[in-house]
Amino acid sequence: MSVAGLKKQFHKATQKVSEKVGGAEGTKLDDDFKEMERKVDVTSRAVMEIMTKTIEYLQPNPASRAKLSMINTMSKIRGQEKGPGYPQAEALLAEAMLKFGRELGDDCNFGPALGEVGEAMRELSEVKDSLDMEVKQNFIDPLQNLHDKDLREIQHHLKKLEGRRLDFDYKKKRQGKIPDEELRQALEKFDESKEIAESSMFNLLEMDIEQVSQLSALVQAQLEYHKQAVQILQQVTVRLEERIRQASSQPRREYQPKPRMSLEFPTGDSTQPNGGLSHTSTPKPAGNFLCPLFSHSPSLAHINLLSNTFDLDLLLCCHLNEPVWCQQYHLFFPCFTLCVPERMRENAPGRACPHTLTYNPQTAAPGTCPIGFLKSWEQMAEYICR
Repeated sequence: MSVAGLKKQFHKATQKVSEKVGGAEGTKLDDDFKEMERKVDVTSRAVMEIMTKTIEYLQPNPASRAKLSMINTMSKIRGQEKGPGYPQAEALLAEAMLKFGRELGDDCNFGPALGEVGEAMRELSEVKDSLDMEVKQNFIDPLQNLHDKDLREIQHHLKKLEGRRLDFDYKKKRQGKIPDEELRQALEKFDESKEIAESSMFNLLEMDIEQVSQLSALVQAQLEYHKQAVQILQQVTVRLEERIRQASSQPRREYQPKPRMSLEFPTGDSTQPNGGLSHTSTPKPAGNFLCPLFSHSPSLAHINLLSNTFDLDLLLCCHLNEPVWCQQYHLFFPCFTLCVPERMRENAPGRACPHTLTYNPQTAAPGTCPIGFLKSWEQMAEYICR
């Protein structure tokens, strides 16, 4: 900067200090100019705030926005193509639903339903990406261009006008000490800057219908997005309701319990790697089976005995009670209750069959032991009905 330029900047600073501190009065601008300046300032702040809030509306996750911005910046530095887009929440939800739908498989109702809703969410994420692109092209980019070009140009003219006003006011206070030609040039420059700034602000405010068109583009993009979203959700709703009707019309499956494990006590050198636990039942002995002698409380042994002696359906309805001491045999005998199901009572010969049968060796007839011969529902019916 030349010496004349430095001197001019010093004069402007002196005038500004005298106005701020000393209360000196500068050249006043007309009310219309001040009103246009106020509206332009509000427009500039509105454009910046609305652009920021629109991006937050479309991309609500701040961490994802920061990561995406960093990736795009690095891509520009390296001269690469634009990085991946914003990870939509619908896409993340769709990925989780599709993953677990595949893991559950098609042999249940929940797995295929997860797949259908996941596909709908994936379509919603694609529609959301289209909304982002549409809003960016027809709303955010025009506002950004307005801010970077027109509003920045107006700010430049206003700043230049303020500088020339300070220069004119400084020279006006020294009228008579400076040449009149210099004061006249300062006034001409001030008027010229005022006209340029005023014209720029006037054109911007008169053409604000362009901003209305941009707002319309934003609303139209949202309307199209919601239309497509409603269509996608209606389709998946119909499929889910149809799946619910089909599942409701099918007969409900009954739970079929698997055979329980039995305890086997090895004899001699025979060993089992699982400590005597077996999932397969031992073959039933042929002929009548007499209860072995026990000199101690045989709870676990009784369970094994019952599983080896009775049919599976009979065993499942058997409730093992506490063993009792049988004076006749001088040993513990199993005391149990058999629940007689409906089908057995209907097929029982003779008189009506009771619902339960409790065997107690202390009250049973001498020499009788139902463990040896109750090997089927029919034999049990004959026993309890005679």
